[in-house]
Amino acid sequence: MNASLSTAAPWWRRNTGKRLLIRGGRPLTGSYPISGAKNAVLPLMVSALLTPHLVTLRNVPANLDVAVLAALLQRLGCDMHWSTSVSGLAVTIAADRVQPQQIDPELVTRMRASVLLLGALLARCGEAALPMPGGDAIGLRGIDFHVAGLRAMGASIELADGTIRATARNGLRGADILLPQPSVGATENLLLAAVAAAGTTTIRNAAREPEIADLAACLIAMGARIAGLGTHVLTVEGGALLGGAVHAVLPDRIEFGTLACAAALTDGELSLPNGRIGLLGTAASSFEAAGVALQKTEEGVIARRAATGLRGIDVTTQPYPGFATDLQAPAMALLTMATGASAITETIFEQRFRHVDELRKMGADIVVRGRTARVRGVERLRGASVTCTDVRAAAALVLAALGSAGQTTLHGLDHLDRGYDGMAAKLALCGADASRQ
Repeated sequence: MNASLSTAAPWWRRNTGKRLLIRGGRPLTGSYPISGAKNAVLPLMVSALLTPHLVTLRNVPANLDVAVLAALLQRLGCDMHWSTSVSGLAVTIAADRVQPQQIDPELVTRMRASVLLLGALLARCGEAALPMPGGDAIGLRGIDFHVAGLRAMGASIELADGTIRATARNGLRGADILLPQPSVGATENLLLAAVAAAGTTTIRNAAREPEIADLAACLIAMGARIAGLGTHVLTVEGGALLGGAVHAVLPDRIEFGTLACAAALTDGELSLPNGRIGLLGTAASSFEAAGVALQKTEEGVIARRAATGLRGIDVTTQPYPGFATDLQAPAMALLTMATGASAITETIFEQRFRHVDELRKMGADIVVRGRTARVRGVERLRGASVTCTDVRAAAALVLAALGSAGQTTLHGLDHLDRGYDGMAAKLALCGADASRQ
C-alpha cells in the first residue's frame, strides 16, 4: 500500500508519529493558508478518466485521500505528473490508456469518493467493477441513487457479494433523472456519466454544493455542454468529444470554517488566505452569531473572536446553501466552550455524532437525543486521550484540544491526514503547542 502511494503521489510522506499531542490554552496567531477543497479535487481527478487528453489540476491539497485516489488512477492506467510551485501542488493526469479491469479493491475500500469511478468508467469504457466503497463510518450513505440514475441511462448493474458490476455495452443514453434527495455523490456520478452519454440528460433535485459547480466548470473547459450550474436542475447535452483542460481547485470551505472556529475558540487572530465567506452558505451567519468574527481582506479573511465572546446557538445541518454537515463537528467543538446552551440537529448522516463521546472525555456537557445534540457550554475543557473517528471528528477534536486546559493526546490520525494538508504543522507555525510523536 505505501509503495503504491509513494509511486503514484511521490510528494506523499506518511506523517511521523501515530499520536498528536496538543497542549491547549495558546491563542492562534499568524497566517494559515486555506488549501484546495478535498471534496472538489477528488471528483476533478476522476473526471480525467473521461478523456485521452491531458487534464491539469492546480491548488491540489496534499492529503491522504488525494494520494489514495492517485494510486487508484495509476492502477487504472493513468500517468500522474506532479509539480510544486509557489502556488502549491499541481497534477497533470494522462488517461490515454485506461484499463478498467485493473482496479485495486483495497484502495477502493479506503475512500468513499471511489464510487465516482463507476460513472466515469462506464462513460469511457462501457464497464466497471469495484467493491463497495469505504470511507468514514458516519452513516449508511447507500449508492441507491447512483445505481438508479445510471440504470436510467442504460447501464446494467448488479450488486452481489459486496461488488458493483456495471456494463453499458451499447453506450449510455440521456435520461430525465429525479433524485429523491439532493445527494452530492450521486449528482457528481451522474454528471460524469452524462457528459459522454448520447442525447440530453436532466438531473433534477441535483445537489448545489460549490464543489459540484467546480466539477462542472472543469468539464465545460474540457468541452462538455452543461447548463444550470448552482441550481437544482442540471442539463447536460452529452456526446461531445472531451479534450484536455487546466483547472484550479476552489478553496476548501470546510477547512476555512474549521480554522475560523479555531481562531475564535483560542481567542486568537488568524489570517486565512484563500478563505471565501461566500462559500460557507448559511454557516457564515451561524458562526458570526456564535461569536466568530469574519473580516474580508484582499487575500482572504481574518478570523477572530467577537468582542461579545462565544455564544450558544441552534444549528441544523442542511444541503447547501444550508449549514454543511462537514462543519457540524467543528461547530460543536466551538460551542462546548460558548456561553449558554446550543442545539445541533444532524439531518444528513445518522451516525455523525461519534465525536460526542470523545468530547465528553474532555469535560464537554453534551446530551444526545435522536438526531439532536444539546450542548451546554463550560468555561474550559480539559486535556484527555481521545480517538478520531472520522475526518471531521478529527478536526473537531483538534479544536477542542487547542482550547482546553492541559494536554490532549489524539489517536487515529489517518482520519486527520485524509482530509487536511499538514494541519498539525501549520497550527504549530501559528503558535499552537502541537507535535506528532
